[in-house]
Amino acid sequence: MNPLRTYVVFAALGFRRYSAYRLATAAGAFTNSVFGLLRAPITMAVIGAAGGELAGYGALEGATYAWLTQAVLTPVNVWTWNELALRIRSGDIAVDLARPVDLQMTYLAGDLGRAAFQVLPRGLPPLLVGALVTGLALPTTVLPYVLGLIALALGVCVSFACRWLVNLAAFWLVELRGVLTLHMVAVGALSGLTVPVHWFPDWLARIAAASPFPSMVQAPVDLLAGRVQGVEALGVIGVQVAWFLGVLLLGRVVLARGVRRLVVQGG
Repeated sequence: MNPLRTYVVFAALGFRRYSAYRLATAAGAFTNSVFGLLRAPITMAVIGAAGGELAGYGALEGATYAWLTQAVLTPVNVWTWNELALRIRSGDIAVDLARPVDLQMTYLAGDLGRAAFQVLPRGLPPLLVGALVTGLALPTTVLPYVLGLIALALGVCVSFACRWLVNLAAFWLVELRGVLTLHMVAVGALSGLTVPVHWFPDWLARIAAASPFPSMVQAPVDLLAGRVQGVEALGVIGVQVAWFLGVLLLGRVVLARGVRRLVVQGG
């Protein structure tokens, strides 16, 4: 089978897998909307306490930021994922490696399929609630949405590359919960999920800029909100591409070392 066709099949399987859990999807959309109802007023209050504007965010822009982050966090998947680590610990990874497909690319395709399903049923309800409750400051032209969707897809890719790399630690570590938790905390703190990266003090902004995490959430939110446009928008997408390819390549190198360790220990 053509490799590209193979990955399309894995993406379709990822889409179908998550579309089967309709009740869980509805519950998740409800939860995302409830958290939006909590976060949007708090964000607006913070901006109001700062004098009505904070780093270019007015009250409506702050509310829009809160609703957009609630919309993208599930497709991007900022939570703990340990499926690969469990297969490494159980030894099932040996079966995966014996298949005539690229392991990393098939997992990536499946994750893109998952995200493609979750964009509308998990992302749209918080935005609809936000439009009704606080209003949304969104672009009135098509281009920001096109660039925003590209940035969202790249955010999913960067998130996958990081989660993949973290899971590979299972080749060397018996207990991985601490590493997974540390990764989730770092994403929550530095990605722009909790507060915009633009609000960070200089020292923390530099740390965030040196990590791939803002490319997961802040980048797609900035483009979807029309905060970043033109050449600057292309620069943001370029940074996302660079982080994705860099972390993905590192994941391939670490996987190769892990496989050699597996062969030495298991024969």
